[in-house]
Amino acid sequence: MDVFYFFKERTRFLRYFYDSAAAPFRETMRKIDAEEAPFDSPPYREYGEPPYLDEWFEASEAVEVLGRSCLSMLSASLNLYFRTWEQELSIRWEAGEREHAFRNGYLNGYRICFNAVLDQSWEDCPADLALVEQIALARNRDQHPDEIMIMLVTHACADIDKYPLPFFMSEFDQRRLDERDLEHGFLMDPSVDVSPEQLDLAITEAERLAFWLEERLLPFRYGQ
Repeated sequence: MDVFYFFKERTRFLRYFYDSAAAPFRETMRKIDAEEAPFDSPPYREYGEPPYLDEWFEASEAVEVLGRSCLSMLSASLNLYFRTWEQELSIRWEAGEREHAFRNGYLNGYRICFNAVLDQSWEDCPADLALVEQIALARNRDQHPDEIMIMLVTHACADIDKYPLPFFMSEFDQRRLDERDLEHGFLMDPSVDVSPEQLDLAITEAERLAFWLEERLLPFRYGQ
C-alpha cells in the first residue's frame, strides 16, 4: 500500500474543503462590512448596536468552528497514517506495552513504535514536532469542550504549561499576551483558534513528517 499517497490525498482534500466551506461565511462578513445587499437596508434599532452584528458574529464563529474541525480531521489523518504503517510493519507489542507508550499521546506513542526500525534519531526530522503535537492537543480540546453554553474552546491548563505560547491561538490572545510579562501567564485561558495560515502550516508540517518517515519505513518494509 502507498500509505503516503493516501495521506496526501486526505491533506489535499482538507485544503480544498476548508477553502470551499469558509468562502460563503467570509462573503457574508464582507457584505456586512461593505453594506452590500442583502445587508444594505438594516432594520430600525433603538440602540446603537451596529446593524447585522449577530449575523456577522455567527459567520465569524462558523469560520472558527470550521478551522478547528479541519484541524481535528488532520489529526485523525495523521493518526491513520501512523496506524496503517504500524499494521504494514506487523509491529507487535508486549502486554500493556502499547498502552504505556501511548499514555502521553499518539505522537509520542508512534515515536516509540517506530524507533525499532528508524536508522536515525527523531532529532533529524525536519518537521516541527512541537507544532505537530499541538495539532493533537487542539483536536482533543475541540472534541471534548468544557462548556455547552458557548462554541468557544479554550486550551487546557496542562497544554499551556507545556506550550506557554500555543500555536493555535487568535491574534487577540497573542496581542493580549504581548502586553504583559510572559512569566505571569494568561489572566484568562486563550481560545483554540485556527486561522487559514495556521491550518496550512499545520498540514505542511504533518506532510513533512510523513514524508520523512516514509523514506525510512519503506526500505524496512521491503527489506532494502
